Amino acid sequence: MNEQTLSRRLERVAAHVPAGARLADIGSDHAYLPVALMKRGIIESAVAGEVARTPFHAAERTVRENDLGPRITVRLADGLAAIEPEDGITAISLCGMGGEKIRDILDSGKARLSGAERLVLQPNGGEQPLRQWLMDNGYRILCEEVLRENRFDYEIIVAERIGPVTYTAEELYFGPLQLQQRSQAFVTKWQRRLRLKQRTLASFAKARHAVPEEKVQELAQEARWITELLA
Repeated sequence: MNEQTLSRRLERVAAHVPAGARLADIGSDHAYLPVALMKRGIIESAVAGEVARTPFHAAERTVRENDLGPRITVRLADGLAAIEPEDGITAISLCGMGGEKIRDILDSGKARLSGAERLVLQPNGGEQPLRQWLMDNGYRILCEEVLRENRFDYEIIVAERIGPVTYTAEELYFGPLQLQQRSQAFVTKWQRRLRLKQRTLASFAKARHAVPEEKVQELAQEARWITELLA
């Protein structure tokens, strides 16, 4: 993967960034996403934020080698601290980290959110607590998709703050739009997850005294939801 050829996962993220956006790509790594979008003429400007020095320098190098220094600003900063008011950010992407981590970045950086940005999120697991945060903070999920790449299932969640919304426990778990669309990738993902949960429950049954009952019941509830979903 490079700025010319994005991974399938990042291509799907790119597809949800609006034309003419001023993008903040947080946890940008090599800055492949903002550079690719800029070279394709899709975005107006970008900030690539990185908290660690090695990927920060890698992002600087990618931007420099593509002569995009005037259009893409690379900042060494923690989370949304990479965003300044004068950036006029209209879209934020957070990709390739756990859903809880994305939630924490959004929550700790709330003061830097205008509420007018589109959030394009690609969590590696932990989608449920991330959807909970979006609901609690007035963000409506506009698009969701599941894709499989390199033997991993990835989800993309696109949200905007356009009024309060209430999701059920099942909708937070599976994704409200995923439940409606039930794509083949979505169904296949949950078939795999059900087999894993059934194996885990079987191992819990053999070591019942070592596992808190609350944990067993939580897993059993999830297995019931998945079974009903696939019925």
